[in-house]
Amino acid sequence: MKGKMAIAHALEREAEKLLACIHCGLCVSACPTYLRLGDENDSPRGRLYLMRAAAEGRLPLTSEALARHIDLCLGCRACETVCPSGVRYGRVLEAIRADLARQRRTLEHLSVRFLLNHVFTSPTRLRWFFAPARWLRRRAFARRLAEGRLLPTRLKLALELLLATSPEVDPIFSLPRERRAPSFASTRDQKRRVAFFAGCVAREFFELTNRATKDVLVAHGCEVEDPPDQVCCGALHAHAGEIETARALARRNIRVFERSAAEAIVVNVAGCGAMLKEYGELLADDPEYAARARAFAARVRDISEYLIAIGLRPGPRPVKLTVTYDAPCHLHHAQRVTAAPLELIRRLPGITFVPLVESEMCCGSAGIYNLHHPELADWLLHRKIEHLRRTGADVLLTGNAGCLLHLRRGVRQAGLSIRVMHPIELLALTYE
Repeated sequence: MKGKMAIAHALEREAEKLLACIHCGLCVSACPTYLRLGDENDSPRGRLYLMRAAAEGRLPLTSEALARHIDLCLGCRACETVCPSGVRYGRVLEAIRADLARQRRTLEHLSVRFLLNHVFTSPTRLRWFFAPARWLRRRAFARRLAEGRLLPTRLKLALELLLATSPEVDPIFSLPRERRAPSFASTRDQKRRVAFFAGCVAREFFELTNRATKDVLVAHGCEVEDPPDQVCCGALHAHAGEIETARALARRNIRVFERSAAEAIVVNVAGCGAMLKEYGELLADDPEYAARARAFAARVRDISEYLIAIGLRPGPRPVKLTVTYDAPCHLHHAQRVTAAPLELIRRLPGITFVPLVESEMCCGSAGIYNLHHPELADWLLHRKIEHLRRTGADVLLTGNAGCLLHLRRGVRQAGLSIRVMHPIELLALTYE
């Protein structure tokens, strides 16, 4: 936003809703960081006051206090769910982070900017960048390193998260190595065409989840397109303040998927889905892409909501397990997809469903928040694990890549024999 602070522009767009704020405090009571820290400045209401002060010139963007309180926000958007005035806090948060990003010149921030703007923007470069990580996660010495005390805290945490991407080997939960013919849908009765958004990190590390998603769609009579030239959705960039790169990625994805006649663009990562559905807002000021972005966003569906909409058809194989569910923030609060995942899970043959206390509260993953703020992220994780322990579940289901990694790490640290999976993986097992 040339000549004007991004936060000032964002606050202007939200002015009517902000003026309607009745200071009820619901956002404060729903905010994980406020619940932990007890500081008004670490609540949505307090952060909005700080943003307004920055937009009006009463607080400089170089203020360490401003940066600290904004950085501590998880971006979970639970405040949006409870706000009676409908304030879109997430959009305002990304605007202030874009302003802050332009002020920062530390080695850490410059390194992150380089990775986001020059590696994550290219599927080829990203694949080469992650190649050593894919090799490392399968090495026995890597697990020994993660269990030891030699590595610095942040590097140890990064290694633990990487190991959490390793495909599970338990034969009860294993998925077939090769694509199979669907159990009850054949190519003769395929009537729907869908485009699959494979993601960037998901394509590199969640091969089983992506394959299970395609298999389930085929089993529901869908012809699945997976455009090879699609790119990262831009969510990591927007959350880190690299909003112009996020817009450039959005334009590229719009051009790619405009070539498809698919009735829906199906995504299995909650964070990606939230970003894709908000392309219309992201490019609202772009005269060439505004209408195209809205049309693109209207086709995006989370895998759970799409399957429920077309008529869920689980396979005949019963999965006799006790299952619970943790709602990803960007599915529950950002996309407001709350009923479909639960309906999908409850309709799996043979399962016993047990609700998870505070399932709608952030687990602490929040993109790469757990790497930047491990103490607060771990507090949220341990709170989640204690609730999980009391369910007696065999399997914890959640529909977001970052949540899967963070929760797998928590389960492993707690010594619990609970498998953490994407709901679509469990659904895929019913077709064997």
